[in-house]
Amino acid sequence: MSQCNAALLSDRAVARVSGPAASGFLQGLITNDIDKAKPGGAIHAGLLTPQGKILFDFFVVPAGEGFLLDVAKAKVGELVQRLGFYRLRTQVEIAEDRSFAVAAAWGAPPRFPDGAVAYADPRLPELGHRILLPAGTSLGDLGCTLASEDLYHAHRIALGVPEGGRDYAFGDAFPHEAMFDQLGGVDFNKGCFVGQEVVSRMEHRGTARKRIVGVEGEGPLPPEGTDITAGGTSIGTLGSVSGSAGLALLRLDRAEAAEAAGQVLRADEMTVALRIPAWARFKTPAPAAS
Repeated sequence: MSQCNAALLSDRAVARVSGPAASGFLQGLITNDIDKAKPGGAIHAGLLTPQGKILFDFFVVPAGEGFLLDVAKAKVGELVQRLGFYRLRTQVEIAEDRSFAVAAAWGAPPRFPDGAVAYADPRLPELGHRILLPAGTSLGDLGCTLASEDLYHAHRIALGVPEGGRDYAFGDAFPHEAMFDQLGGVDFNKGCFVGQEVVSRMEHRGTARKRIVGVEGEGPLPPEGTDITAGGTSIGTLGSVSGSAGLALLRLDRAEAAEAAGQVLRADEMTVALRIPAWARFKTPAPAAS
């Protein structure tokens, strides 16, 4: 049996949306169906611009008369403010909840201490669990081997799962590019949400040419932000890196054309190979007309 590993995610925070109208309020805004967020579980979702680009990504967890949102710490204040813009006279309260710390556990199942809010990562079972730990709870209470955040991200990168702020810039990527459609982050049948028309059009027309996919180098990869090139032309950008493994936002049609032409992909001076995750169901788009 694999061992349980657990890491405290210091770059995550929690917001709370509560009140009798919380469910309907979020349903009209976020990319996923709030009705799928059942007690003991969670959904992955985003809040988009009207043009369909991701402003925030988060996990939505049922909690009493409302929901907890597990979100990037650097974005939690902005998220609270943005949701406040949409509140108008809706009966909801929106605030950061600093009574929780966020942890991840993978491998063998962890123990869940009293007061913790735990849920299986809804993106991919192999990612394990996320746990919202109440103040005064130790990471050691999970009964796991204590791991670093870097080890957690190495696990995530190996599985090919992107993360906002690391693998794509907030405000600059569409849900398809960030693999929301592949990892259960968007529901195309739920009805309206902010940016829904653009996202639905990309889905039905199959116009997503860029995707975040795995890359593997011959040695340790260069830093995040390095251009990925083919034949001397940039076709994407390197995101998260862990040793020789990484994720990159790439024009897949151009990568396929480069492969057909016998050109290698490079990150700086290093040759890299594409690693499409086994869970991915998308088809590589046809090359754009010149």
